[in-house]
Amino acid sequence: MWTYEHSIETSATAEEIWARWADVESWRDWNADIESIQINGPFEAGAEIVMTPAGQDPVHLLVAEASVNERFVDEARFDGLVLRTEHRLDQGAQGRTRVTYHMEITGSGADELGPQIGPAITADWPQTMAALAELSERAEPAQG
Repeated sequence: MWTYEHSIETSATAEEIWARWADVESWRDWNADIESIQINGPFEAGAEIVMTPAGQDPVHLLVAEASVNERFVDEARFDGLVLRTEHRLDQGAQGRTRVTYHMEITGSGADELGPQIGPAITADWPQTMAALAELSERAEPAQG
């Protein structure tokens, strides 16, 4: 298994962050690595997201869990691996919101392949999460 986690704190509320997460087709507004993205229905457990990172093949994600204003988990499966990412909102210091992304790569060959692919997948998390927080702090909430 390979894991990685990154957290930030923001003055944006959990509701403001959740609204951005739930508006999947606007993820490109705060994630510069997304070339295109689509969801097949409401942002809830069971939804399928097709995300195409810039210059790469599409990635199929399943929203495995979703608790409004708290957390969602997406999963991608390929070549015997499961890439599971939890996106969580918690109470931070002084009334701020803590945003945490946690990835686990499991499955056949995860001990070998996880350290090879995981860092490339998560490398932009600090910038992406900062952009999400900044957009949520200064703009009207997204519709979602």
